Amino acid sequence: MYQSQRDEEYVGEPYYGDGSVYVSPPTRTRRRVIIAAASLAALLIGAVAVDRIAAARAESRTAQAFQDGMGTADRPSVHVSGFPVLAQLAEGRLDHVDLTAHDIPANGTTRPLPVTRLTVGMDGLTTSGSADEANARSVRATAYLSYADVSNALGVEVSQGDDPDRINATASLPIVGDVTVSAAVSAATGNRIAFTDVRAEQGELIPPLKSLLDKALDEPIPLQSLPQGLQLRSVTTTEGGIDARFTGRSVTFRPDSSSSA
Repeated sequence: MYQSQRDEEYVGEPYYGDGSVYVSPPTRTRRRVIIAAASLAALLIGAVAVDRIAAARAESRTAQAFQDGMGTADRPSVHVSGFPVLAQLAEGRLDHVDLTAHDIPANGTTRPLPVTRLTVGMDGLTTSGSADEANARSVRATAYLSYADVSNALGVEVSQGDDPDRINATASLPIVGDVTVSAAVSAATGNRIAFTDVRAEQGELIPPLKSLLDKALDEPIPLQSLPQGLQLRSVTTTEGGIDARFTGRSVTFRPDSSSSA
C-alpha cells in the first residue's frame, strides 16, 4: 500500500497533529552511561593536570641543576617529553629532556671561549635529591659560538670564509694596517677547535701581523664551558658563527662540572 511522505518521515516516532514529535527522556541506563563518561573525562583531565605539574617541577629542577653547574645568568628552557611523567619519575629518571641555554660564560684561561647558545637532547636523565646535580645516560648537543665571541677569545677579527668550513681571520695594527688570512676549521682532540691550512687572502703578511695571527691560530682553542662527558665530534661554519656538535654518555651536570680536557 502507498505510504505518504509524512508517514515515512515519522515512522517509529509518535506524531501529533500539530507537527511535534515526542522524544522520550533518557532511560536510567543511558543516564548512568552519561554520568560515568563525564566522571571518566573529569578524572582524565585531572590526571593530565597533575602530570603536567609534575613535569613542570622536573623541568625546573633540571634547569636549576644546569644553571648552577654552568653559571648562566638566566635559567635555560627545559622540556620533558613523554606521558605520563609521573610514571617516569616513579622509576627515578626521565626518558627524554630537551634543554636550550644561552650565554654560558667564559672563565679565564680555563674556559676561554663562551658559548652563545647550547642545545642539548638528553636520554635517561636522573637528578639528585638536592636538585644540584643531574646525570644523563646519553646526550647529543650543539654549541653555537658567535664570531664575535670567537674574535674576542682569539684577539683577531673572525668571520665566515668564502669556502665551506673555513673562517677568515683579520689582524690589524695602527699605521701598519691589516691582513686577512683564511683557515680551515676542524675538531681536534680534547674538545678543541683547530685552525689549519692557513692561507693569505688580503694584505701583506708582514712580521708584526704574522705574529698576531700565529698567536691566534697556531694552538687549537679549547671548548671547556660545557658539562663533563661531552665529546666534540664535528664543527661547521655558518654565517654568524661556528656550530660545534657533541655526543656523550653518562654526562653529569653539577657545579664546577665543566670539561677540563
